[in-house]
Amino acid sequence: MIIALQIILWFSVFLIFHTYVLYPFLLFLFAGNKKNEFTQIAEYPKVTVIMSLFNEESVIAQKLDSIINSDFPHDKIQIIIGSDNSTDKTNDIVSDYAAKYSMIDFTAFKERQGKSNVINSMIDKSDCEILILSDANVFFEKNTISEIVKPFANPEVGLVDTHMKNTGLRKEGISIQEKSYISREVHIKNREGILWGTMMGPFGGCFALRKNLYSPVPKNFLVDDFYICMKVIESGYKAINNLDAVVYEDVSNNLADEFRRKVRIATGDFQNLNEFRKMLWPPYKGLGFSFLSHKVLRWITPIFILLSYAANGILAFESYFYLILFICYNFLLLLPLADFLLKKLNIHNVLLRFITHFFTMNLALLTGMFKAIKGVKSNVWKPTKRNQ
Repeated sequence: MIIALQIILWFSVFLIFHTYVLYPFLLFLFAGNKKNEFTQIAEYPKVTVIMSLFNEESVIAQKLDSIINSDFPHDKIQIIIGSDNSTDKTNDIVSDYAAKYSMIDFTAFKERQGKSNVINSMIDKSDCEILILSDANVFFEKNTISEIVKPFANPEVGLVDTHMKNTGLRKEGISIQEKSYISREVHIKNREGILWGTMMGPFGGCFALRKNLYSPVPKNFLVDDFYICMKVIESGYKAINNLDAVVYEDVSNNLADEFRRKVRIATGDFQNLNEFRKMLWPPYKGLGFSFLSHKVLRWITPIFILLSYAANGILAFESYFYLILFICYNFLLLLPLADFLLKKLNIHNVLLRFITHFFTMNLALLTGMFKAIKGVKSNVWKPTKRNQ
């Protein structure tokens, strides 16, 4: 009994350590400072930028300007926009742009359908080789489109992600922690692409793929970007990112809003796990290893936290060492409460906020797990508030 509890405790700790520390270190060790080398494209392909909008009046004009001001040839850019029954001034703003720029095709849907269902319905409007799926609050640099299409000169590349950079950092909330997490994820995904071509999902805010590789997302799926990416990899093509294709997004700063967003994403993650579980085997190859190490173990970390805590609690009655360890464990779990109380006093400790962020996001994963088990009927959700 004691040995079994020790195995549960230390194996759970090891798996948490592996997904958050060891796996990123192994990627760094084997990929090092290698970079994706992209050959110069002789002639730019035609691209379609596709967006699904819901009440984006605060950002959509700036987003469209960032596309229109691109250095990419205008005669090779098509912009297809679907408004998911927006109730603010989004439709008026986009209609004005569509009247001015012939490259814009705009459809205003009269009923909420959900982002991926809107995109599914608009794909056939594209007559271009490359699709760029992007959110309204993700802004391009002048060369973003030029850079995102470069890797497609390699016929083995099926999907290319951008380099997401965050703006709007404030110490009062979780923006610093979110920015650090996203920045770390960008480089983890970059090294997965370099080593195996198995980047584990793009940031949904902006990525590109070959149109013929687009797979319609199931109507009730909540995380479309990961589904699309895994379908591309399943088809035998590579998924990578290009760190020179830079885009900007205002990072989330409100913990409650981000928790709700993470619950939705977690629910979608477990939908995708069920859909692509066969791709975990064999686990020693690039695809299985990256899927297991980067995603699956990360998604089920809440289970490891609970198992290790329970095992440690029982072992605390058997050994002074495990008693001290259990006290330390509880101290760690109480730190988010300390952060909450200090925040009430307008005291913001970055390290404490990282711990709060970690445990809150794992609580969101646990919540999403149960929601996925219960079943999801609709992929319609309320977007996170812009410009927090």
